[in-house]
Amino acid sequence: MSRYSCWDERDTACPLLPLTLSSSIGYTSQGVAGTVSVFVDITQAESQVDSPATPAPRPGRWRGRLTRAALPLLSVVVFGIVWQLAAAAGIWNQTFVPYPSTVWKAFIDVSTTHDGVRGYAGYLLWEHLYMTLRRVLVGVVIGVGLGVLLGLVMGSIAWVRSVLEPWLTFLRALPPLAYFFLLVIWLGIDEAPKITLLALAALPPAAVATTAAVVAAPVGLTEAARALGATRAQVIRDVVVPSALPETFTGIRLAVGMAYSSVVAAELFNGIPGIGGLVKDASNYNNTPVVLVGIFAIGFSGLVIDGLLRAAERRAVPWRGKI
Repeated sequence: MSRYSCWDERDTACPLLPLTLSSSIGYTSQGVAGTVSVFVDITQAESQVDSPATPAPRPGRWRGRLTRAALPLLSVVVFGIVWQLAAAAGIWNQTFVPYPSTVWKAFIDVSTTHDGVRGYAGYLLWEHLYMTLRRVLVGVVIGVGLGVLLGLVMGSIAWVRSVLEPWLTFLRALPPLAYFFLLVIWLGIDEAPKITLLALAALPPAAVATTAAVVAAPVGLTEAARALGATRAQVIRDVVVPSALPETFTGIRLAVGMAYSSVVAAELFNGIPGIGGLVKDASNYNNTPVVLVGIFAIGFSGLVIDGLLRAAERRAVPWRGKI
């Protein structure tokens, strides 16, 4: 409801003039007894305040969601059809390109107990996958934790960056198999060399991404914080770390991918139970269906892990892409 207030120079009655305006204004009118100055304070109607209009959901939004959900499923269907046609064509031997139904049967055999045989090598598929994920989790936590801390130090202190950056580049260029055998000589064939290999694979991407993010922190905000009396630790905590989080999460995702892609190499020795050990052992007997089951298990679990990291990134860095 509109609110009216008026002031009359001669203390006479003031007519309330119904005006429809968008803001507070001054209005001068010639009244009955003289000049009247009316000041009108227009506010939004109560009905509009109490029940604000909500935009109706757009059909295009649902259409876009359905499209994003349908395209991956369509690509899987197309891949299965092409695979079936390639196997049925007989161009390659069944040892190299088995039918999808053969791989599915191998998946069922590895996942269950059949003819008195429990899974593969005495372990079910979920047990192989569990051991692999546990090794990856421990290795990634160690590698990413050290990499992020190292990146913060390297990004904040120039001479540390100059000293350590060549070593990180050297380590990042090495394939995992190049130093895995050395780790086996040093640490044996138990869990230690596997976890160490995964940690070394995850460390460089996390460290490099964090270093680049810290170096690229806004100079204006940093100088403003220092001018307001913030200490070095407060500047890092309140300015540098928040601005570096988006790039750091990208580095973490890359680090997890590097570690997961190295899991087969990490499980070359004494890798059963483990997906890498399963793949390696099955390849020794040209058991292509089981090898493909292990590859698909690694790939699909990697998709799930990356999806979880994306969800964590959206919650931890909600401002990414918006500023």
